[in-house]
Amino acid sequence: MAEKTLQDVSKIMKDIDICMLTTTTSNGMLASRPMSNNGQVEYDGNSYFFTWEGSRMVSDIELDNGVNLTFQGEKDIFISVAGKAEVTRSKDKMSEHWVAELDQWFEEGLDTPGLAMISVKAKQIKYWQGMEDGEVKL
Repeated sequence: MAEKTLQDVSKIMKDIDICMLTTTTSNGMLASRPMSNNGQVEYDGNSYFFTWEGSRMVSDIELDNGVNLTFQGEKDIFISVAGKAEVTRSKDKMSEHWVAELDQWFEEGLDTPGLAMISVKAKQIKYWQGMEDGEVKL
C-alpha cells in the first residue's frame, strides 16, 4: 500500500471547501466549528481561515494554539490535520489569502472592522480511505 504524499493530499483537499476546526476552550473542552477552506487552494501544509477577532475561536487559540482540522472528501476519504494556529490582523498578510467570495461574510473586504485571519501550520497529517490509512510525511 503506497503512502500518500503532501502533494496527493493537496489534490484531494482542493475539492473540499468546508472543514471542521477544533480548538480547546478555556475550560478544557473541545469546540469544533465549520470553516471554509476556500477550495481550489494549493495546500502546502498551511491553512488560512478568516474570522472575527472577537470570536471564541480566536480567544481559544490565543490561550492554546494546538488545533485540529478535519476534512471529508469524495470516495470516503477522511483527513485529520493536527497543527499550531496563529492569529494575525495584518492586512498585508491577509491580502495574500483573500478571495472575492469572502466579501459575502466581510462586506468591507480587508477593511472590515474586527477582521482576523487564522493560519494553521500542519504538524501531523493522517488519512483514512476504506481499508487504507496512513500518515503524510512532512
